Amino acid sequence: MDETNRAWAALEAAPRPALPALFTAEPDRVGALTVEQGGILFDFSKTHLDAGLVATFTALAQAQDLAGARDALFAGRIVNPTEQRAAEHSAERGQGAPESVARAAALHARMRALIDAIEADAFGPIRHILHIGIGGSALGPDFLVDALGRGGGRYEAAIVSNVDAAALQEAVADFDPHATLLVIASKTFTTTETMLNARSALEWLAEAGVADPYGRIVAVTAAPDKAIEFGVDETRILPFAESVGGRYSLWSAIGFPAALALGWEAFEQLLEGAAAMDRHFRLAPIGKNAPILAAFVDRYYANVRGAETRAVFAYDERLRLLPAYLQQLEMESDGKSVTLEGAPVGRATAPITWGGVGTDAQHAVFQLLHQGTHLVPTEFVAAIEPGHSYDEEHHRQLLINCFAQGAALMAGRTNDDPHRAYPGDRPSTTILLDRVDAGTLGALIAFYEHRTFANAVLLGINAFDQFGVELGKQMAKAIDTGGLDFDPSTAALIERAGLGG
Repeated sequence: MDETNRAWAALEAAPRPALPALFTAEPDRVGALTVEQGGILFDFSKTHLDAGLVATFTALAQAQDLAGARDALFAGRIVNPTEQRAAEHSAERGQGAPESVARAAALHARMRALIDAIEADAFGPIRHILHIGIGGSALGPDFLVDALGRGGGRYEAAIVSNVDAAALQEAVADFDPHATLLVIASKTFTTTETMLNARSALEWLAEAGVADPYGRIVAVTAAPDKAIEFGVDETRILPFAESVGGRYSLWSAIGFPAALALGWEAFEQLLEGAAAMDRHFRLAPIGKNAPILAAFVDRYYANVRGAETRAVFAYDERLRLLPAYLQQLEMESDGKSVTLEGAPVGRATAPITWGGVGTDAQHAVFQLLHQGTHLVPTEFVAAIEPGHSYDEEHHRQLLINCFAQGAALMAGRTNDDPHRAYPGDRPSTTILLDRVDAGTLGALIAFYEHRTFANAVLLGINAFDQFGVELGKQMAKAIDTGGLDFDPSTAALIERAGLGG
């Protein structure tokens, strides 16, 4: 039995004491399983990790050469072997191969220069930013603008991703087309949904009498030649490196609408917050390394306890888009079934990420968490400082509810009436930010990126390809162009909707 299988066998054979018993047995449990970094406290003490499990997971990490994989990631070496690519999102925040860091800095300077020109009214009196993308080209900017752009500012930004034109129609309903900048974000500049939305946005500008709609475009892409072919002037193209994957790309020019709407200083703080988490991931010992401990938690519940989902609840309205952002990051990265060598993994990979906003979710899904039959590791994300100027009792009650839910999941309660009994021993992690600002948000997102990578290394899978999204696209093209015989159900749907040739 090799070291990897030996570690997995030890994890599966490990004792399974209940959470309250762990607190009784380990007086310093909170101190041992809490990490503070970048204005964020990570509390893993209400999970079933203990010193023995951490030691065994550390042996697994060593067997899988997590340290070597981490070094390769930051050195800009190939960590995406199926596409023969590096994954250099950390270089965008100054942590990576020197040449990649220098290239990222130059591209950031180009973006800063364009923002300066826009702020100097080189495009006219711009007040609205219409950003069109999908997947990683939209989720990151949308999360940033929604979380940090609530105080008002010079620009109003709308991010459109859905090919359903109702989304575009809603986004521009209150926009003045003569004061709107159109940002088209696509790594390849060929993404079907994005380019269709872009053409419709150009029609909207033209129909409103904008003299040169193409002159209002800023293109964000790793394929500048395609943007030029589309009709965008080279001076308004913001490139980013091919080695920056879509769901890891908000640090690059993909973050342009956030940098414009929030201000360059906020964007720099975002990068620095992420860089601090990069340094933590690289240098902190395993027992105090937040992304690695989080990956241990993930693997324990998915692979030892059989949990198929992980719930994330943002107890802060500014973080309401966090669960949606994490769905792509985690499930597109680690939703794989074969190893780096192409062999079956043989164990569960990414759990299904889902969640919502507290306290709304308490009155919707927490019934299942407390008394349902599924084991659902739960994550609470909150901030100490409120994001509003109303009565402080609002935020006090928000945090009280957040902390109470974690305590209740763990403790449970007995009752002679089985309908009113709570089994308890249900795990949760609490992530408590000092405040929601650009620096802490950068650190938080980078934490989730490194956690995702660490999970992939422990499993021996590739976190950076996403071939699973291709088949559906190919099928859609076949419906559009014909030439493929579909199953009777799909053929009947095509006919019913009038899509047949």
